[in-house]
Amino acid sequence: MRAAWFESFGSAQDVLQIGEQETPTAGAGEVLVRIATSGVNPSDVKKRAGSFPNLLDDGLVIPNSDGAGVIESVGEGVDSSRVGERVWVYQAQYGRRFGTAAEYVAIDSNRAPRLPDNTSFEVGACLGIPVMTAHRCVFADGDVAGQTVLVTGGAGRVGHYAVQWASQAGATVIATASNDEDKAVCIDAGAAHVVNHRDEDVVGAIMAATGGELVDRIVDVEFGANLATSVEVLRIGGTIATYSSTQVTEPKLPFLQMMYKDVTVRLVIVYAMPEAAKEHAIADIEKALSGDTLQHRIAHTLPLEDIARSNELVEQGSIRGAVVLTVG
Repeated sequence: MRAAWFESFGSAQDVLQIGEQETPTAGAGEVLVRIATSGVNPSDVKKRAGSFPNLLDDGLVIPNSDGAGVIESVGEGVDSSRVGERVWVYQAQYGRRFGTAAEYVAIDSNRAPRLPDNTSFEVGACLGIPVMTAHRCVFADGDVAGQTVLVTGGAGRVGHYAVQWASQAGATVIATASNDEDKAVCIDAGAAHVVNHRDEDVVGAIMAATGGELVDRIVDVEFGANLATSVEVLRIGGTIATYSSTQVTEPKLPFLQMMYKDVTVRLVIVYAMPEAAKEHAIADIEKALSGDTLQHRIAHTLPLEDIARSNELVEQGSIRGAVVLTVG
């Protein structure tokens, strides 16, 4: 099968290879998916750069956790009726070496949920990390109906979906964005208010948007950099659900201030989500896709041969939307 892989850590251009690898077979409880599209996420790029030093201990790695395609065969214990089913794939390259940047992937059947017929394979490659992360951030601590939710980076990969999940569930959403284009995206996704996180008085801007009321929840793209603001605008008993802290990788917590507010900090990564949370997300995703109620932003679609370029685009950090590889 045609595949991309790396055998050492380094820059995308230096270490990513394209060529032939052995086609896998579906083991017990697995399905063999012929991959149509593969999603490229920041975690995939960081792994290739060496964020997990032991990743290559057992040999080469085919990258990317997210993707979409069609089930071609099933292993023992999987209903044969799934053959021919359109699916999206998540966690393909987690705790294992072989991800979706290949023509085929063999994976646990429950990691390949059904992809509704009205949903493209390109969208299917965006569902695993961005959409499931956003779902967990919004719903992990209960119903948000009637609450005020602040989503930082509301036009970003995860933030864009968090705005939609929260607003469609009945929350009043305040998003942050730094330019008019991103502001328009946030409003279109369901944000009631958008503030510029680069304002000198961002706390004042958020309070003006809420009419002086503190927010109930925060979905945060830059935990460390935003922490001082978050604690100021969050109500007593509020929650910060965060999935990234790139600018300040080891934040210093204002412990007493957070304690007196009884703040809950929830750290979110799809791989570590409880299975019940994954099932909840998958059910809601299928319903939303079938009803065509989610907006999707795909910034770049490239062929598998351009995987190095796709990694570089993600590393730039300035693009809005997903980067998708077409495989089959």
